[in-house]
Amino acid sequence: MKVLLTVLLIVLLKLTAFSTAQFPDKIVYKGKEYNMHSNPLESYFTRHPEKRPRAGLSSTALWRGYIATFEVREGTLYLKDIEVMVRDTARKDGYGTKFQSVLEQVFPGQTDIKVDWMTGLLVIPYGKLVNYVHMGYGSSYKHYILLEIDKGAVKKDKHLSYRKYEAFKNKQFLAFKKTDEYQQLKASLLQKENMGEENLDDFLKSFIIDYTSRILVD
Repeated sequence: MKVLLTVLLIVLLKLTAFSTAQFPDKIVYKGKEYNMHSNPLESYFTRHPEKRPRAGLSSTALWRGYIATFEVREGTLYLKDIEVMVRDTARKDGYGTKFQSVLEQVFPGQTDIKVDWMTGLLVIPYGKLVNYVHMGYGSSYKHYILLEIDKGAVKKDKHLSYRKYEAFKNKQFLAFKKTDEYQQLKASLLQKENMGEENLDDFLKSFIIDYTSRILVD
């Protein structure tokens, strides 16, 4: 539990530091490619920081340094590719960039990489942009898919409109408050962070999808 709390805190502090809208990771789900508001590789790189690709160009729109593509096949989440931004030397003006695969560098000699390090919820927004926010993954969309992942296995999926997604997050937070995990997390964060209980609850409510690993409500 302590390891999970540490990983979540590090990931969320990075997310809140994103002052620019970020390039999202991608996922192929039921034959269609979507952008995600989740980054399944971050928990892996937190445990294995030496594996994080460092060859790409830096960008305020890509603080994590890479774009990963995933795929759900036969109820299992797999990693398909990892790309970094590099200079496009083919352009004469010298200002072009392109994305280059570094999957072989991170996972040498591996194919069909099961994302068995991840347990949690994946957020897949799609459809019309409802509200643009120039920060992290703050923008809202007309539709959402939530995937509940347990060590790489897809356990549940939930399809929601924007309004139902917002209502779901409120219900998810209220359900989370009744769990032992909430009490442990709250005690840990109150000890480490300089914020009152009310502010902490506001923070947890805003990031409830990231802090919960299961769909707790219908």
